[in-house]
Formats: sequence, C-alpha cells, structure tokens
Amino acid sequence: MAKGYGEGGASLTRRALRGFKPNSGSPAEDINENNGTLRERSRLLYMTEPLAAAAVNTVRTKAVGTGLSLKCQVDHETLHLTPEAARAWAKRTEQEFRLWASKRQNCDAIGMNSFNGIQQLVLKSQLLSGDVFALFKRVPATAANPYTLRLQLIEADRVCSPSSYGFVSGATMRIPDGKPGAGHRICDGVEIDDDGMVVAYHICNLYPQQTLLTEERKWTRVLAFGEKTGLPNILHVMDAERPDQYRGVPYLAPVLESLLQLRRYKESELTAAIVQSFLTAWIETEADPSEMPVNEVGMGDTLPEENPSGISNNPNEYEMGPGTVITLKTGEKVQFGNPNIPTAGFENFVNAMCRHLGAALELPSDVLQKKFDASYSASRGALLEAWESMKMMRSWLIEDFCQPVYETWLAEAVAIGRIRAPGFWEDPLIRQAWCGARWIGPVQGQLDPKKEVEAALLRAQYGLSTYTQITREMSGGDWAENMEQLAREREMLASIAPAPAEPASDSGGEDEEAT
Repeated sequence: MAKGYGEGGASLTRRALRGFKPNSGSPAEDINENNGTLRERSRLLYMTEPLAAAAVNTVRTKAVGTGLSLKCQVDHETLHLTPEAARAWAKRTEQEFRLWASKRQNCDAIGMNSFNGIQQLVLKSQLLSGDVFALFKRVPATAANPYTLRLQLIEADRVCSPSSYGFVSGATMRIPDGKPGAGHRICDGVEIDDDGMVVAYHICNLYPQQTLLTEERKWTRVLAFGEKTGLPNILHVMDAERPDQYRGVPYLAPVLESLLQLRRYKESELTAAIVQSFLTAWIETEADPSEMPVNEVGMGDTLPEENPSGISNNPNEYEMGPGTVITLKTGEKVQFGNPNIPTAGFENFVNAMCRHLGAALELPSDVLQKKFDASYSASRGALLEAWESMKMMRSWLIEDFCQPVYETWLAEAVAIGRIRAPGFWEDPLIRQAWCGARWIGPVQGQLDPKKEVEAALLRAQYGLSTYTQITREMSGGDWAENMEQLAREREMLASIAPAPAEPASDSGGEDEEAT
C-alpha cells in the first residue's frame, strides 16, 4: 500500500528504484569511519589531477589571497568612547597585532609562516582533509617579541582515537576507567561529554600511516578551553554538513570518483596523442616466416663514439630524415600507422565534466578552468556566483580561526599592559565590545572596472549603498580613511605645485570682456 513518497522516490517496487537501497547511519558511521580514505584520495588527486588542484587553489586565492588583514571595530557606544578615541585605540591595537602577526618567528610555533601564511595553510588543509586544528602554545617572551602566544597547526590525520585505549580508527567508543575523561565518548579523536559538548581533543605525535618512526607513538589530551581563563586551547576549523558531526569532510569528497575517472580519460587521450606524434611505420616483407626478424630501428650496430653522424650502416635498418630516399627490397612496402587520436569530442566532453564538477563545488566552469570566453554577462554571472561561495568560506574561516586567534592575542596584550582596555576582564559584554573586528581580504574581481564604478555610484546616489560599503566591496579599504588621506595629499600637492597664474591679456577691456 504505497502512499505519498512511497509511490515516488521512496518506492521499493519501481524498476528504476528497486535496487536503490542505501544504508545510511549516524554521522560518525558515515563520515568518521571513511574519513581516512577520503583524505588520502583527496590529497592524491590534488597532487595528480590539475582540475582538483585548480578547485582548491582557486578557493584559497579568492577567499584568503595574500591574507585577511585586521581592522578593529570597537563598539564605542557601549564603551562610552568618542569616535576619535575609538579610532585612536584601533590604530594602536592594529599596530601591536602587526608586530606579532607579520613575522614568522613571532606567531608560528615552528617559525615557517607569518599569520597571513598560516591563514592560507589553514584553509587549504581544511579543504583537502576536511578539517584542521590550530593549537595555542606559549613560549617565553623576548625583547623583540613581548608576546608568548604561538600557533601550531595540526593536520587532521593526527587527531585520532588512542589505540592504547583499545579504540578502532574512526569508531566512537567510551574512554575506559582510569584514563583522563573516563566515561566520555571519543569520536575519531574528539572527546565529548554525555551532552554532546566537545571537551577535549586527542593528538597523536605521529601520523597513522607514518613508516619512519622516530619515537614511540603516543597521544596528548588537550582540553578545548582553559579551565581558569575560559580561552580556547585549540581551534577546530571545519565545515559541518550534518548535526552531531564532529569531524569535517574533504572539499573534494563528492567528486572524487568523477575526478579520478576524468584523470584516467585525459591520461589515456594524452598517451594516445603522444603515440600518434611518433611517425610509426612498418616494413611489410614477403620473407620466409620461419626466418628470425633482424630489422631494427636506430643505429643498433654502432656506438655513438664510433659513428658521430648517427647514421646506421646496417643494411637491415631503415632510417628516415629530410629528403631521404630509401630503396626497398623486392616484396617490401611501407605501412604507416594512423590511430586518429585524440577523439573529436574530447574537448566537449571535458568541458561538460567541468560544468558538472563546478556545480558540485560551487565553482562555475569559467572560474574553475580560468576561461572567460563567453559574453560579458555570462562571465560576470560566473564571477558573482563564485564570489557568493567565497564570501561564505571566508566567513567560516574568520569565525573559526581569525577572530578567536585575535581575541586570544588581545587578552594577552591587555594582561601584559601593551593594550589598555578598561573593564576587559570584569564584564563579558565590555570584553566583546573591545574585541569587535572586521577582516579585510581580496575583493570581487571586475571584468569592466568602469562599468562597475558607474553602477556603484548610481547605488550611492539613490541611497541603495553607502560610500563606506562601496569602498569595502570594491577595494577592501575604509572610505573615511581614504577621505582623510586624500585631503592630506591635496594639501601637499597644493604646497609643492601651485596652480599656474593665468597669462595677462594685451587686449583692451572691450575685447577682454568679449573674450
């Protein structure tokens, strides 16, 4: 008695759906138990398939680019500050943050990347592996760097359930008695309490598939938040797609099979094209089939030092060259190979696959292939569609990584007296007001800057946008700061290059008036 969807997509009797019986489980079963394979395949395709690398690198470049820069935006009304005082505080804080973020040795625990480089690495790792972790570490302050905060990135593979507890990789199990966090569950390295709240992460010192073991494999339990300060000890950057999900899924997971098959197809066509590029020929002869074949191609009877010209003197070899005339023996003829490869529909098929892949990855094929050969409207539509996805990914990165890092850094800056923020520790609302910030990154690309500017000015003229919004969207700058800087520049230009005086006229008053 089929009803509703039972007669449609949920039917078990229709011929097209009779064998379509997926076995879906919890997020831990569907995701965690398969994540190891997904990560390995995702990273391998990134290293071997150009379209996979293009998708990941395009998102990285558009969402982060050279790095998201801090722009403090304190709530001056809540803090009872004048706008001028708020701007002065913001300028001072941004200078202090650059002191920490601009140098690799000041912010990176291993001294390899500045904060901008860490942002790029965080996003790329999250796309390739599904998630990435940033561990907050403390080192002694120095005369060159008064801050103790350092960031250490942990790849997704190293956060896993301890095998010493008897856990199976990817499985969800409870911590045995006598161990820290006994009774809590561990979902692929993420420890949660009975309410489902994340309380700790378990980090292995080695990778699961690492073969060069320099030390004994062991796990470290890191609390998600400090017990005294409430500040995060570790950040988990991921994009969740289901409730009760504690580990991320690689960006390329939905298209792994299609990318792999497309790579095989392109490799096959490329190999065939290479073979076709060789001038292949066969010598057909009427020789006795019982004889041993002796004909070879190339100078097989001489060594390079014995025959510098490279021309073989063996009568059983046939060599080709410009203007070469070869006399064949009686009964011999030449047969050339012509495989007719690549196929005529190769480009159309690849373009169609790129459209399908781009739809799944929210990257229009124009953006994915970096090929804008359609009309202006079509190309602009592709850029706008991609930009919506980039803005969403940037907002996730800011929420999961950039803003928590800034708030943790600011807490130390206030604690050591480098930044003055009254009420920072007394009231959470006051603290939130001090921590307000905006992160500026690459702006949307423009196909015709003149048209874009004219449209933006029309929006401002009719009150649809403000000059501040337009400046932020088109250049990532601040309109008020631009106006102040332009005023100073105009004063400087007027002082060093005064306007030339108008030449005096020799004509009489009547002629001058007519002029």
